[in-house]
Amino acid sequence: MARPGMAPGGQLAGPRKLDPDQMPSPIQVMSDDQANRAGQFVTNLKGQVPPLTTTRFTVVDQGNASPRMLRSSIYNVPISPDMLKQTGIPLALSIAPLAELPEGELPPPVVDLGELGPVRCIRCKAYMCPFMTFIDGGRRFSCPFCKANTDVPQEYFQHLDHTGQRLDKYDRPELCMGAYEFVCTKEYCRNNEIPKPPAYIFIIDVSYNNVKSGLVHLLCNNMKEVLRQLPVDVGQAATAMKVGFITYSNVVHFFNVKACLAQPQMLVVGDVQDMFVPLVDGLLVDASEAEAVIDSLMEQLPAMFAQTRETEVVLGPAVQAGMEALKAANCSGRLFVFHSSLPTGQAPGQLKNRDDRKVLGSDKEKHVLTPQTQFYNNLGQECVQVGCSVHLFLLNNAYVDLPTLGQVVRLTGGEVFKYTYFQADLDGDRLLRDLSRAVGQPAGFDAIMRVRTSTGVRPVDFHGHFYMSNTTDMELAAIDSSQAVTVELKHDDKLTEEDGVYIQAALLYTASSGQRRLRVLNLSLNVCSQMADLYRSCELDTITNLMVKQAVSKVLDSSPRAIRDSLTAQCAQILASYRKNCASPSSAGQLILPECMKLLPLYANCILRSDAVGGGPELTIDERSNHMYLVTSLPVRRSVPYLYPRLLPLDGLDPDATALPAPVRCSQDKLHDAGLFVLDNGVHLFLWVGLQLAPDVVQDLFAVQSVAQIDVDRPSLPELDTPLSIRVRGIVEEVRTERQCHMKLTVVRQRDKLEMVMRHFLVEDKGSDGSASYVDYLCHLHKEIRALLT
Repeated sequence: MARPGMAPGGQLAGPRKLDPDQMPSPIQVMSDDQANRAGQFVTNLKGQVPPLTTTRFTVVDQGNASPRMLRSSIYNVPISPDMLKQTGIPLALSIAPLAELPEGELPPPVVDLGELGPVRCIRCKAYMCPFMTFIDGGRRFSCPFCKANTDVPQEYFQHLDHTGQRLDKYDRPELCMGAYEFVCTKEYCRNNEIPKPPAYIFIIDVSYNNVKSGLVHLLCNNMKEVLRQLPVDVGQAATAMKVGFITYSNVVHFFNVKACLAQPQMLVVGDVQDMFVPLVDGLLVDASEAEAVIDSLMEQLPAMFAQTRETEVVLGPAVQAGMEALKAANCSGRLFVFHSSLPTGQAPGQLKNRDDRKVLGSDKEKHVLTPQTQFYNNLGQECVQVGCSVHLFLLNNAYVDLPTLGQVVRLTGGEVFKYTYFQADLDGDRLLRDLSRAVGQPAGFDAIMRVRTSTGVRPVDFHGHFYMSNTTDMELAAIDSSQAVTVELKHDDKLTEEDGVYIQAALLYTASSGQRRLRVLNLSLNVCSQMADLYRSCELDTITNLMVKQAVSKVLDSSPRAIRDSLTAQCAQILASYRKNCASPSSAGQLILPECMKLLPLYANCILRSDAVGGGPELTIDERSNHMYLVTSLPVRRSVPYLYPRLLPLDGLDPDATALPAPVRCSQDKLHDAGLFVLDNGVHLFLWVGLQLAPDVVQDLFAVQSVAQIDVDRPSLPELDTPLSIRVRGIVEEVRTERQCHMKLTVVRQRDKLEMVMRHFLVEDKGSDGSASYVDYLCHLHKEIRALLT
């Protein structure tokens, strides 16, 4: 349909003043997708584009893995490398092998073939999957990845029916489903030994800052509840995981909490230059068996360090201590490290202060965003060899050099949780919820992931939190349900339309029960020779997920300007190529966008403005670095709101409704003086209050007479027994549960100082730092496209 200023087919006409509301809208795209694609998504067709991650749908696995676990940027792969190169569209996969599934979807079934172990192709080692074809009366199978034929093991043999399918096809998940797990034999284990269940070690910095902020008290008072969240594997009655406790300041303290002791025992290692573990027996215990001793330790710890004045802390030796403890116990696991300040103590990993936030956004920023020493990189690699992952909880009041410290997190498949100016009474609830979720969520340990593809394409580039010692295997000390890896593929040969493209991602890992398993995800894509088919089957959210990760990975070796120009050039190429090869002829003054890519200009501008890529001096170096780590491992469902935040109007709420209100476009124009809005991007959560908000609403929600009296420093809404208060608190809670971390609620009064902070996330408007609005960027991109076409 044509609108004013638009030509038919969603094209911008002529030079008149553009109306932002006429620009392609993500709100519209998401609501159309919800209307057309909600319900069941059956995965029985090759090259079928999935619903958006924002759409509520239920996956029925009939041969291709759920798009929650495996998504492609393109579902119709161009037949030749030249065709793909000409369009500039990346071919990439976003893989979240342990993604959380909504109610009503079953986890991938577990297949146990006993001593035989997983059945594999003799040449490329791909695992048995629905794309294998059986020949020779079922005695051999042909592999779609490398075309080799393999003999079927005697104990796996089954006759074929008249269509050439095995008679037991629907009794075996690996022959009819896209996602399933094999129980592994000893050959798949480290040193050919069945692994022990993994362990969690809590490593707490007990220096002055953490004692004063109330952190040590908070953790000790709530540890019992946190340990109740330990994961229980399917078919188990209780968790098999062990736990241990280490504290540190300028020395490291180990605790023996063996169940038979009357009191916990503390052993101190003062020589932090050469870390060793002074005890093996009693450091890692079963939390329920040793409950009384752990309780006793938690009571004693706060008193033990209450008078400390220690401010010179170490960090390297504390992580080494946890790693050595796992190594000594011969198990994999994760360290939960609670750290407060720049490690200036005399020890390996000691750092200097090089805080200079003025350089952010300039060509010099890469110097402060690159690690100042290789120590934490090397430590991260050592941790991976032991299967030791590190989650870092940062509670800093000043610079800690996260670009350097975070390396150990990035390489070991961990995550950074940051609470600046932490105070237990204000931020305690948020930290405990994040910790409980991190302890309780499904995770795989000591893992290796490999992506196999059929002939003609191959994986070339990898983004995520892992370590690679070769060109094919991602080594993950741990991976959990909140993380994904993004893998870019390239052609290495011509494809054929009849074959298609086959992908198999296999994650070998140790489950929380200690069982060694292999999760296999399969996907089949079509091949096309017409460009129009390619542009019809793109998945823009996955393309954007790759683009933001690529942009972040360039920060350390390019200038901000070069990153901006390169992303803009790529978008211009994608859209110019469509215009030239697929669109019907029209005047050069019109911008013509392919249907499934009409939000590309908006999302590209959001990438350039995001804190991870475009963060200037209003961020600290640690915050900027934190966003860069965050983005590197984001799955698609989390990168969408991160780039284009969700703005929900709360005025005129129906107190009886249960669904979230419909979002509006992310622009200042949508806010009004009498309004109430929630804005969130998965990291920040704002409640914006208009100065003219009705007094009865203010009373029902904040228990004060006027907007001016609202206490904006309070991190939660008062718990009032009014329908409006219950409904709004319910919405805030639902927004938080949909996201990965428990976001801090910031109440923003219209025209207060904090409004500038929130406005930064209204991504359709011009940025306060002069960054382009959506309309301006669209016009700039249009100019670039016209230059390419002429």
